[in-house]
Amino acid sequence: MKQENEEVITKKDQLEYQAYIKQITPAKSLPWQMCKAFLTGGLICLLGEGILKFATNVMAMDKEMAGSWCSLLLVLIAIILTGLGVYSKLVDWGGAGALVPITGFANGVASPAIEYKKEGQIYGIGCKIFTIAGPVILYGILTSFID
Repeated sequence: MKQENEEVITKKDQLEYQAYIKQITPAKSLPWQMCKAFLTGGLICLLGEGILKFATNVMAMDKEMAGSWCSLLLVLIAIILTGLGVYSKLVDWGGAGALVPITGFANGVASPAIEYKKEGQIYGIGCKIFTIAGPVILYGILTSFID
């Protein structure tokens, strides 16, 4: 009998907890979130296309060199925006649209470095910079050998 009471209390606690979670979890519209992600990712890609067109048409670079400069500039812009605290707001609004492109990878590398810089150059930045990017780099290299 004592064991049954403990189960009832546990189920009651679970129901109260689920009700609490439902109450504090913000309701988000999936279609609206998808539209914002599409718009954010599209604008990042539009910026990349603009850089490519500028590099090939105005700077007279070949496609390979223009692509390299485009990647470099997108990473640089993302790191600067991360340092200024703007990219995190963009991610909050645009979700996966801001995390999937190369700019999201740059943000993933720069964020831990900025967060842990208080701990010093070696133990802070040096150790934590690859917290998010490390597994991506590792598995990217490993899967490139398989192919």
